[in-house]
Amino acid sequence: MAAPSEATPAAAPAVAPEAAPESGAAAGWPAVQGWAVFDTAIGRCGIAWGPRGITGVQLPAPSERAMRDGLAAAHPDATEREPPEPVARAIERIRQVLAGTSRDNLADIELDLSGLSGFLTAAYAVARTIDPGQTLTYGQIAERIGGVGLARAVGRAMGANPFPIIVPCHRVLGADGSIGGFSATGGAVTKRRMLLAEGVPEHDGPALFGAEELYPPPERSV
Repeated sequence: MAAPSEATPAAAPAVAPEAAPESGAAAGWPAVQGWAVFDTAIGRCGIAWGPRGITGVQLPAPSERAMRDGLAAAHPDATEREPPEPVARAIERIRQVLAGTSRDNLADIELDLSGLSGFLTAAYAVARTIDPGQTLTYGQIAERIGGVGLARAVGRAMGANPFPIIVPCHRVLGADGSIGGFSATGGAVTKRRMLLAEGVPEHDGPALFGAEELYPPPERSV
């Protein structure tokens, strides 16, 4: 009688390989893109994020609808959602800076710089070295990244800044201390108030701080 044959071991179940993290993803950041709106001392701001970090910050808009429409248009692959932990921490730090209660320079917040030119990346890197209460001029940043002749290009870079507050373009001024433009509701007046809240001395020059612009007289009732 033939010896019974050994049972053939069952094949191990196939295990699907884990999805590889997105190339360039920042440690601890969620795989899903999103955006959110939050309150600050200067009004409602917006923030967007993705696997590589913060993808954008939006300053106060004329209306809630304009704020949400702007975020949705700027980040079409993201949806409004609850901020994950690293974003929630960034929001709280931004709030404190805008309230004038923190000297945090926010320089360690992860930003997604993909798609930006080398010039923009360099200009924003220098701007992130400016602590609250300090300022640089467009020319000073230009000198640090290639030459004072690039001052106008630095001005355009700050105007196109997708990460205001985290990249503190409001701390960058004209050579004569002029405030320049600002994209938030209130424009240059909001920029002045932010600088004052951060401790930039008001006596640094009338071109920087004009009391009549900072504190306009109340409208008279007719």
